[in-house]
Amino acid sequence: MPRGGARAVSGPPPDPRSLKSAASMERGGWRTLPAEGRGEPAPEWPLTTPADRELELWDEMWAKPQAVAWAALSQELEVALFVRTLAEAERADGRVDVKKMVRSYLDSLGLSVAGMNRNRWKVAPAADAPAVEAEVAAVPARRPSARDRLKVVPNGEGA
Repeated sequence: MPRGGARAVSGPPPDPRSLKSAASMERGGWRTLPAEGRGEPAPEWPLTTPADRELELWDEMWAKPQAVAWAALSQELEVALFVRTLAEAERADGRVDVKKMVRSYLDSLGLSVAGMNRNRWKVAPAADAPAVEAEVAAVPARRPSARDRLKVVPNGEGA
């Protein structure tokens, strides 16, 4: 068992809203993926003969925004292994260890929120979303302070 030192996924994932991560993003540390996903057809299946469910999942996966990054990194084999494992985990008699592997694949391929953060990926806002709503959502509502709860009582009416 290894001792001491940082691990690949130790500590909290990077937060794109933090100042440190924002500085990293300005240096090009974060990658913005298109909200509409990858507009190309799925690559050829790289493993042995696929089942029908595997082909369905394969096409679904390659339509996601993360597929743009997978294609750039030539991760066809990793995605195919994930699809095959996911199809096996979906079965009613799926083993627990296979389901744990699916969770690991979700993170490493950026299909979970934690995985997106660890890979430093973010999805661009949808093109049809109005910009005004984004500005309103960005301004947090003012929380009442303890001072707001206090009430001024004229002399003699208090106790």
